[in-house]
Amino acid sequence: MDPKLEPLFTPWKIGNVTIKNRVVMLPMEGTNMIQWEAKTGVVKGIDAFYRDRKDQEIGLFIPGLIPLISIVGKKWVYRHPAVFEKVRPIVDEIHHSGAKIFFQISAGSGRSMLLPPILRPFLKKGVLKTLASPVLASKWWWSAPDDDEPNVWDPSVKMDLFTDKMIQKFIHAFGQTALRCKEIGVDGVEIHAVHEGYLLDQFAMPYTNHRKDRYGGSLENRLRFACEIVREIKRVCGSDYPVSIRYSVRSMTRGFNEGAVPGEAFTEVGRTMEESERAIKILEDAGYDMFNCDNGTYDAWFWAHPPVYAPLNMNLSDVEHIKQFTTKPVVCAGRMQPDAAAASIATGKIDAMGVGRQLLCDPEYMKKIREGRPDDVRPCIACHGACLTFFGLNGKGTDIDPMHVEMGRCVLNPRTNNETKYGFDAAKHPKHIAVIGGGIGGMETAIQARLRGHTVDLYEKSDRLGGVFNAAAAMSFKEKDKELLRWYRRMLERSGAAVHLQTEITDLDALDADVIVIATGAHARTLKIPGAEKAITATDFLDGRATVGDRVVIIGGGLTGCEIAYELALTGKHPSVVEMTPYLVGARGICMANSSMLRELLRYHKVPAYLCATVRAITDEGVLLQTPEGETTVPADSVILSVGYTPDTRFAAWKDRKNSDKPVYFVGDCDRVGSLKTVVKQAFELVQTISYSK
Repeated sequence: MDPKLEPLFTPWKIGNVTIKNRVVMLPMEGTNMIQWEAKTGVVKGIDAFYRDRKDQEIGLFIPGLIPLISIVGKKWVYRHPAVFEKVRPIVDEIHHSGAKIFFQISAGSGRSMLLPPILRPFLKKGVLKTLASPVLASKWWWSAPDDDEPNVWDPSVKMDLFTDKMIQKFIHAFGQTALRCKEIGVDGVEIHAVHEGYLLDQFAMPYTNHRKDRYGGSLENRLRFACEIVREIKRVCGSDYPVSIRYSVRSMTRGFNEGAVPGEAFTEVGRTMEESERAIKILEDAGYDMFNCDNGTYDAWFWAHPPVYAPLNMNLSDVEHIKQFTTKPVVCAGRMQPDAAAASIATGKIDAMGVGRQLLCDPEYMKKIREGRPDDVRPCIACHGACLTFFGLNGKGTDIDPMHVEMGRCVLNPRTNNETKYGFDAAKHPKHIAVIGGGIGGMETAIQARLRGHTVDLYEKSDRLGGVFNAAAAMSFKEKDKELLRWYRRMLERSGAAVHLQTEITDLDALDADVIVIATGAHARTLKIPGAEKAITATDFLDGRATVGDRVVIIGGGLTGCEIAYELALTGKHPSVVEMTPYLVGARGICMANSSMLRELLRYHKVPAYLCATVRAITDEGVLLQTPEGETTVPADSVILSVGYTPDTRFAAWKDRKNSDKPVYFVGDCDRVGSLKTVVKQAFELVQTISYSK
């Protein structure tokens, strides 16, 4: 281990509880032991998830949140001690590993609560809401400090008032739920949260709390709810029972559905640093024993769930600052890196490093760090492609369903939260597998096949591995994507697969193999418009095969097109984006943290966007558009096409040979254009299928 990292592996204390090291696994949706929303009970298979991580140098586990009351049936969780007893064995296993565990208890989301379309008619004030009230706990889940406050996901839905009577019931429920946790041996609890714009944070912030009662007005009043919660827990569980609070140092919020980007000068409508310096002292005096810190609200969601565009260690300076105003330990979250965390811990500026998605991507992360094997870490690329696919357009009235989600999984590690489904058992009948294509899909297939004992030959027609992901990783802010490419190449070499570069395969029958896997990817799509030959493709630009001038028009306002526009803006050029739909980055499955930050960055860099626009022609002067306002030409020195991909169909004729003596399988975009998630998952599952076959 690098001696500079040693501070990460020293003990510390939260109240009277000693933690063996300074690594905290942060609470994330999908890591919940107890679910208590629409479904109630113990999460199936969650014991296997923690079993994969409990001996991996994690000092403190904080699983995903436990709501106080269910959405359906109005069941208070503390009235069901048997549910807590069912997770006692997992708690005991974690303790046997030498780690500690806190359970996070949630007051709910308030105006940040997701609104699935099927429920929206029952939540808008009227007859349907009245009829649904005996079944849905709507007043507990869809209420906020202010009456008629707009919902984040659909501002046309106004929140109900969270009344004083409801507050008192919640305070009581917090105490009783904490007691249930203590009874099964949980070492402490964390309150969720004066953080991220959830309900307690809405009470705490001036732009979401205009109450005239004792829970509104002054900072002390706005924090009263959170303070009364910790006092009740201490009364019920004992003054020495540790209570942490999830805490956003600053809100980084310009207004409803408007977030500020790093480095931006703006007027804060939420919690300023000046107010935070006072707030953390008030919360400490009330009884909180630890502050689990980051920044942001749902209106600036990307601060709490940093995407690839967010700087590494993005919240560290703010958390180091706020540490000066409390005597209690603070944890820092937000793309934290071990070297920065260790340096800050060594100088007493923070007390521990919070780690979230990296532990979904690689359960052995901290063990590899301690053993001096950082190059073996599968890096999280901050894509949110499977861990938090809440998507939407910041309340723009879209019909995109924010409940179409996948949580607590990982694009790069299909086994995460599928531990009981996916294994690494050796193949009963090892085969000789030929893999055609050295992109991510081909490399993943080869690596997984070798892990199970197959013989593998991988053929790549170019002189490098990585395929189209080389272009995707080329942008300056994609440092983790570049790490991922290096990791794949290293794992492939270590696997023992035979790699044949600059080897193009044209005749599958000539291959000496039992199974053939086609992973040749896709080609960039072009447009059939006058002047199309004047444009270059996104992949040609990103791969460095083509250069651009100062004024660049990007045709296609999806993820890649907007990323290119951002990259060009960072280099001082003047990009514009043309998109045929009403939205930038509006595709399903892209987490709102990612899409909203990218849109805010384009706003900040003053990148023009032409929405609902059709390209008529590319001329020597620029791009001729048909917009809702009429025909216009956008001046351009260069034009980049970012309009998607089409599958490589060169081997399509072999698709019907899956049941022959030499079956042929297709993985990734050559079969159907998808995403990194679909490519990796297909490869993983295909190898498992081959390994179980005769």
